[in-house]
Amino acid sequence: MIEDRNQGKDLRMITKGKYDTSGLIEAQFESGSRGRVLKNLRGIARKREMDHVEGEEQLRALRELIAVYDFDHRFTSADVCDIHRAWLGTVYEWAGIYRRVNISKGGFLFAAAAQVPSLMKDFEKGPLREYTPCIFGSPEKVAKALAVVHAELVLIHPFREGNGRVARMVSILMALQAGLPPLDFSGIRGKRRKDYFTAVQAGLDRNYEPMEEIFSDVIRRTPAIHEPE
Repeated sequence: MIEDRNQGKDLRMITKGKYDTSGLIEAQFESGSRGRVLKNLRGIARKREMDHVEGEEQLRALRELIAVYDFDHRFTSADVCDIHRAWLGTVYEWAGIYRRVNISKGGFLFAAAAQVPSLMKDFEKGPLREYTPCIFGSPEKVAKALAVVHAELVLIHPFREGNGRVARMVSILMALQAGLPPLDFSGIRGKRRKDYFTAVQAGLDRNYEPMEEIFSDVIRRTPAIHEPE
């Protein structure tokens, strides 16, 4: 994290595997969902159905966003909110709005909600200004740009839900600026998924090399899925 990056180190063991929330709207669950689906505009109570809807909406939003952001666009914190809203605006009332609840996952505490607005301002002045537009002369430099922006955004975790996926959407848009095809993250599963979470946590100490390795692998694997059979 840009500032106060060490705040979570002593506070990680919070509701292991769960999100910590209070009684705000983004903390409420849909009636009948048994605490598995957040309260939403569509009244969806089944997690599998919500996963499907979020996935379909993400694909739709990406197609629209590719036409919105030019190859020389410098991303801002407002853009990150717009991307989140474009994706989930028809699903959640709080889409595109910074969270007001503190959250943790797997015992790892993300940035305190009260700090999110200032952290996102620093994120805009720092990584987003330095690494976008993502026009660099080598795959290694592109991987570094993607790694720094992605790790910092995930550590801030600005929204109640969908932070990893919105960070991947930003990565895809940045990669397109670099002349790459849409990145394929499907290889991040199993042990590789554990490596990914380790790489996110390494960002607390500004160690982005593990995340650079993740993105270098994603960049290498991506062209294969776009090659004609």
